[in-house]
This record gives sequence, C-alpha cells and structure tokens, in this order.
Amino acid sequence: MSLIYLSLGSNIDAAKNIHSALDNLEQHFGICLISSVYESKSLGFHGKNFLNLVVTIESNLPINELLNVLKKFEDLLKRDRSAPKFSNRTIDIDILCVDDLSGNFDGIHLPRAEILKNAFVLLPLAEIAPDCKHPCTGLTYSDHWQMFNMGFQSLWKVDFLWRGEQISFRQYT
Repeated sequence: MSLIYLSLGSNIDAAKNIHSALDNLEQHFGICLISSVYESKSLGFHGKNFLNLVVTIESNLPINELLNVLKKFEDLLKRDRSAPKFSNRTIDIDILCVDDLSGNFDGIHLPRAEILKNAFVLLPLAEIAPDCKHPCTGLTYSDHWQMFNMGFQSLWKVDFLWRGEQISFRQYT
C-alpha cells in the first residue's frame, strides 16, 4: 500500500463540496489523516476565498488509475475543466506526493511543486506530516514551513465540521 497525500480546495459552496469530497474519499479509500481546514484568499485571480486541507489515504492503485478516480470525484461535484487554471472551483483534489516518489509518473510530477510554493498546501501538510521529508530537498515539511515566506499569501484556520465532529488534525483509521 502506498501512502498518498492529497490537497483539497474549494471556493464554490466550499463547505458542501469539501464534505462531499471527504465522504467520497472515505468511502472509496478510507482516510488515514486529515489536517485542519484553512481559509485562504484566491491566488492568481479575484474570487471568493478558498477552503483548503490535506488528507492522507492508502491505495495500491497505479498513479494514473488513482488520478482517474479523483477526477471522477471532481466531476461528480461539477468541476468545470474548461475554466482557466486560476479560477473558482467546486473542488480541486490534487495528488501532492506518493510515498517518497520523485519524478514524472503518468503525467504527474511528484512531489507537486505547489507544496513549496503555496501556504494553503504546505501548512496543512506540515501539520499532519511534520517529520516527513520532502523527497527532493531532504528537509522535513515542518522545516519548510518554518522557512516559508508568506509574501502576499494569507491563510487562517477555520472551524469546520465533518460528520458532526470538529476537524482539527485528526487521525482516522
């Protein structure tokens, strides 16, 4: 089984779509870890704020099959694939890393570059995997967060309920 870190984000009916994405992931894979939920301003365009979090799942699926399953989840939540890259989203589910793989796998570069560029990815990842090392840099995600320059990015933790429980870095197994 591979340990897979996924980033989830939404700014259209965000709470509803994050709930649905978590339900789909839990039903199909089971969720091992879930970060707190963070709100952030949109980057690259003017839009509503996003809700973001990182979860871990385990799967034996090849990366291309995993990606297809995640795209189906996005399609169920009416993800508009014709929209520009930087635009409003019902849901975005990105594979951040799979075990300690590094390189191009089925058209996906792992680990994703966004890990080290976007606070809304790095902070929740550092929260649930502080001692895990980035496969390319050899530094832990906690180290990367401590060195991170927020620049123009803003991010804050928000209260979020899933299945009647407050999400705040919980382990689910």
